[in-house]
Order: sequence, then C-alpha cells, then structure tokens
Amino acid sequence: MIQFEVTVTVEGGLHARPAALFVNRTSQFQSKITLNKGAKKVDGKSILGIMTLGVTQGDHLTIEVDGSDEEHVAAEIRELFHQEFAS
Repeated sequence: MIQFEVTVTVEGGLHARPAALFVNRTSQFQSKITLNKGAKKVDGKSILGIMTLGVTQGDHLTIEVDGSDEEHVAAEIRELFHQEFAS
C-alpha cells in the first residue's frame, strides 16, 4: 500500500468537475483508492464520496492506494494534483 499527502490547490476545492476528473482518471485502474480528510474516509472512485468530504482549496488529503498497479495510480494522482489541479 502506498500512502501520501497532497494539498488541494484547485480553486473551489474538489467540487463536481475536479471530482469527476479524478474519478475518470483513476477508475481505469484495479487498485483500491481511499481519500482521507481528517477522520473521514471515502472511496476514491466515487464522485459522490469525494464531494461529501467537502474539500476546499488549501485542504490536505491523505491518499491511500492499494493494489497491483498502485505505483502507477499514485503517480497519476500526484500528476493530477500537481499539474491539472494547480491554479
């Protein structure tokens, strides 16, 4: 299992559009993805789950990736947050 933290820099946080982009990008992989914000944990392949976290700009998330392709998934997520969610 790979665990890492990201800071949300996208304006407005992880609202519907960035949540959908995250799910579209990660749903093609086999690994289980969990997003943690404080004590809340949600399935990283669920748009509704991500939106219920109420993630705003500047929040820190802990992301867990567990599965056979976890290293590739973790790299995709890091790229997503550092390039496409950067604003």
